[in-house]
Amino acid sequence: MRAERAAGHAPGGSSAGDPLTPLGGDDREPSDGHDAADHELATFVRDHPSLFVLGGAGCSTASGLGDYRDRDGRWKRRQPITGQTFLGDPLARARYWARSSVGWPAFGAARPGTAHRALERLQRAGHVRHLITQNVDGLHQKAGHRGVVELHGTLATASCVACAHTLSRDDVQLELLRANPWLATLDAAYAPDGDADLELLSPDDVDVPDCPRCGALLKPDVVFFGENVLRATVEQAMADLRQSDALLVAGSSLMVYSGFRFCRDAAARDQPIVIVNDGLTRADDLATLKVAGDCGPRLERLAASLSTV
Repeated sequence: MRAERAAGHAPGGSSAGDPLTPLGGDDREPSDGHDAADHELATFVRDHPSLFVLGGAGCSTASGLGDYRDRDGRWKRRQPITGQTFLGDPLARARYWARSSVGWPAFGAARPGTAHRALERLQRAGHVRHLITQNVDGLHQKAGHRGVVELHGTLATASCVACAHTLSRDDVQLELLRANPWLATLDAAYAPDGDADLELLSPDDVDVPDCPRCGALLKPDVVFFGENVLRATVEQAMADLRQSDALLVAGSSLMVYSGFRFCRDAAARDQPIVIVNDGLTRADDLATLKVAGDCGPRLERLAASLSTV
């Protein structure tokens, strides 16, 4: 276990083997609006000015997009469809597209939140060298962030599994509603990743659009649960991580290995890790510094603090 420090503790106040007890600051409001954890985070970034940022669902919750896990890292809802099920089960695939037809309009219209804007500001200031996101919503790009690596792909497009022809998700939506106008009358609570909490009695009634070029299966350009991230993407991200001063995790529980692997690699090389997250993460015992709280306001105050230096 790495020696670790929780934000708000004096340096050396936590030793290897001690439980990590992250603090979000005490009840006293400092005169500058920043608490002790904010100041420790700013000091960390000043000491490690070239950051590799790994962003998770917590970056997008303020934009109205849900997340899968609670503060203890447990599932808040049933697990999403796997790639194997999507490809191999026609009824499950029809159910996915029906649910997605309800969830996509709000998902596609989502706007960047505080975390996205703060990270873009930190990039412009030269503090963020690389950003890799576990999200599929494109909100970092909408905020103006450059060079974003989408670890799990993007929900903005879908491609044919046979001929690789690509359509925008908006075009797929038009085809879905043209073939199934009754889908436009459905209403359900939105779920993460453009899904909706919708139960269909007869998913076989859904006419799922096929590739307009060859007639084969269309699949969203995302890495479904149970699928592997492209090796080239992982290798390039690892190279970027090793060129950076430190790893900053923003808004991720890191329960999925595709993100956790970057913390494991950094820790193995004694590269500093700071985690900004509201709740437990899989890498808490690997962190150099853990800062508790909503990552959006934390990162916003970080960007403001560094801009005054």
